[in-house]
Amino acid sequence: MKALVYEGPGKKTWTEVPDPAITDPRDAIIQVDTTTICGTDLHILGGDVPEVKPGRILGHEAVGTVVDVGDAVTELRPGDRVLASCISACGRCHYCRRARYGQCLGGGGWILGHRVDGVQAQYARLPLADLSTHRLTPEIGDEAAVLLADILPTSYEVGVLAGRVKPGDTVVVVGAGPIGLAAILTARLYSPANVIAIDTAEARLQAARRFGADVTASPEDDPSEVVRSLTGGFGADVVIEAVGLPETFELCATLIRPCGHLANIGVHGRSATLHLEELWIRDVTITTGLVDTFSTPDLLTMLSGGRLDTGPMITHRFALDDIEQAYEVFADPARSGALKVALNRS
Repeated sequence: MKALVYEGPGKKTWTEVPDPAITDPRDAIIQVDTTTICGTDLHILGGDVPEVKPGRILGHEAVGTVVDVGDAVTELRPGDRVLASCISACGRCHYCRRARYGQCLGGGGWILGHRVDGVQAQYARLPLADLSTHRLTPEIGDEAAVLLADILPTSYEVGVLAGRVKPGDTVVVVGAGPIGLAAILTARLYSPANVIAIDTAEARLQAARRFGADVTASPEDDPSEVVRSLTGGFGADVVIEAVGLPETFELCATLIRPCGHLANIGVHGRSATLHLEELWIRDVTITTGLVDTFSTPDLLTMLSGGRLDTGPMITHRFALDDIEQAYEVFADPARSGALKVALNRS
């Protein structure tokens, strides 16, 4: 089969590799029908995730058709159409028993495209398949579902829920890429008074308005003043960091009001300064985290019921064989206007 193989920082190749095989009775093999590219994949290529070694097949978001299952798999059968979660779970360890699947000690957590081969390929092996997949109903299309593999639950859990968004809040989302847009979309579920999006690209600010941002601002607009003017000088109740750069995290810390929440979603490859000399007295809560995907069933129900409209998130479509071109488009959103790209089996 063909797959996208990481060959070291800045290097990747769509090339022939051996077909995946069941190596554990809890495995399933899927034919990949739709996959996508994540900002985390770009961080890997940038050298920000050194745990990923050359030779690894990238990708952790896919919808596929089951073609084979191990003897211990009880919930899946060949022919089932499934969403492959970005997080795998053993279901038995200390963290899984607390629904903290991202920290799984039993061989799960974020492993696809990280510690085991991923899903940017024609076929993929899914470890711990019973608890790491979701069967899809016919009314949910592949492109809508694939957005629930990672970015929707990540934004919802690590951003909105960890930030404790509640009715009447002022919510600031720094970074209006796909993760930030998903944070805006899911924050609206809680009826905030204002959602403010901050980004450097006008195209992404326009997208933020389409996804429900009430106010948008660029760094040139003095975000601190924008937020103060909308909150009587208090600052935001919740600030969500959705970029992963030191300067964006440090900006977020200036926008939060006393007793507020700063929820970091972004993947950071460099140190950021935490000004505790200013924050210690303000009763600010700062959270970080890897998604657990405990919310995926609820998000699928909302998607099926028409409560979430993820369609506008996909801006570009490619055949799976054109994945290298898709990376070029996704990695240059200022030129391409790309949000999420869908890669479909030909």
